[in-house]
Amino acid sequence: MLWQDIIISISNILFSYALIPQVYHGFKKKKGFITLQTSLLTFVGLYAIAIAFLTFKLYFSMTITAITGTFWVILFLQRLIYGKA
Repeated sequence: MLWQDIIISISNILFSYALIPQVYHGFKKKKGFITLQTSLLTFVGLYAIAIAFLTFKLYFSMTITAITGTFWVILFLQRLIYGKA
């Protein structure tokens, strides 16, 4: 395992952890608080980065980045389903 994989993974775990309250709040209040453009571009970019990590065989980074991207997909779907805040 490369040290870069560990650093990237830890950073992405923190990013994912920071999104948990936002996702929970969206479900609790039944509102989409994040704009469509922000959430769409962020999750597409994160999935692209995850694919790039996969090509470098940075498997932990790829997995955690994909999880972070999935949180952004959830925020995107909240905005679509619940509408404006």
